[in-house]
Amino acid sequence: MKIGRNEPCPCGSGLKYKKCCHGKVEFKPTQDQEQQQKITLASEIEKLQEIASRKEKLVKALGVFILLATENGDAWLLEITDMDAVQVAQNGEKIEVEMDENPETIEINWTHRFAIKKKQFVTTAYADDAVTTWEDYPAHSIFAAIKRIRKKFPKELLDSIHLNEDEMSVG
Repeated sequence: MKIGRNEPCPCGSGLKYKKCCHGKVEFKPTQDQEQQQKITLASEIEKLQEIASRKEKLVKALGVFILLATENGDAWLLEITDMDAVQVAQNGEKIEVEMDENPETIEINWTHRFAIKKKQFVTTAYADDAVTTWEDYPAHSIFAAIKRIRKKFPKELLDSIHLNEDEMSVG
């Protein structure tokens, strides 16, 4: 665990770390601190699937993602830069998500595009262009989360999140 020299010393003395235990004591992260450092999208999807299995509602922004769970046990991972979506639970049952996550990139096999149309959550399947309107979904909360994310991140940053095939190939 890296402690900044000017941060309060973890020993609780009230002094700055550099004036107290710096160089004298090695602090190991607590279990809570380790958990916070190990937050991954995969772990958040697992939590979302658990929430869906209990048929609880959730609309949570996480970076450029929205985690959505409904009272009927459906759950979705939404990505707001390209409006991509993948269903991760249906009727409380977990759906496997094809993804590759490492510290530098996250690759997800998105199955749908999504939109908020006429105050309803609508998906279009990539496989067959089937359009589904999910009438009982919290479209207003999803729309509000999208707006919050877009306000939080500059447009240039949102535009730079995706890499096309040419940018990923090594020359």
